Amino acid sequence: MNRLFAFFLKTLPRPFLIRMSYWIRPVLACYLKGNRFTDPIDQQSFRKFLPYGYGKQRQNVLAPGTLSLERHRLLWLYLTKETDCFTSSKKVLHIAPEQCFLSRFKKQGRWDYTTADLHSPIADVKADICKLPFQDNQFDLVLCNHVLEHIEDDKQAMRELYRVLRPGGLGIFQVPQDLLRTNTYEDPTIKSAKERAKHFGQYDHVRIYGRDYFDRLRSVGFEVSELDYTKDMAAEQLRRYCLSKGEILPVCTKK
Repeated sequence: MNRLFAFFLKTLPRPFLIRMSYWIRPVLACYLKGNRFTDPIDQQSFRKFLPYGYGKQRQNVLAPGTLSLERHRLLWLYLTKETDCFTSSKKVLHIAPEQCFLSRFKKQGRWDYTTADLHSPIADVKADICKLPFQDNQFDLVLCNHVLEHIEDDKQAMRELYRVLRPGGLGIFQVPQDLLRTNTYEDPTIKSAKERAKHFGQYDHVRIYGRDYFDRLRSVGFEVSELDYTKDMAAEQLRRYCLSKGEILPVCTKK
């Protein structure tokens, strides 16, 4: 099953995978019911989570009910426990909306919620992140997770995220990050899917971000808090929710 899952990830177009998952997800959730792991997003528990990864697959990371990964569950816990995002009125922009959040965010009665992406079949607005079709200072909350590593001109994308966030607003822009690297590794001459997978870990990535990622965000104007939200979590909580110890949340604000 693991090999078949990896084959689908590597060979099928992402929009098709998104559509297909709506049919497969309920079956997997029923089959894998149990008590070992819990997804905090829907509070369902399972005997195992699914593996995930384009290269070496990580075991027990993809929750069958919501299809959330470690980063999604971490973000959900942070938004739920540490912010007023779900208890106050917000104008929200969600770039490349994740399935695990989409229906729940749409049901937020206090939100004016807009999703945008260039290719996703579940986004409201077809938009290039480097040229967003929104006014300046428009959104209270901007979410853009695991997108910037796909964008060749990531600085321009960051400028656009900064432009549309209102002063005092909150932005969270997670990326895959190698915290052992001081500097981001990128090479614009690497174009082929095969070479990008070899150098950057995935066929459609154009860089591996290092610790300087936070300074890239600061360079366009954001104030950035490098939040290790797992630092004070109990080991049992990390295990139960299948979180990645030491993952940093880049929590951004605009003056």
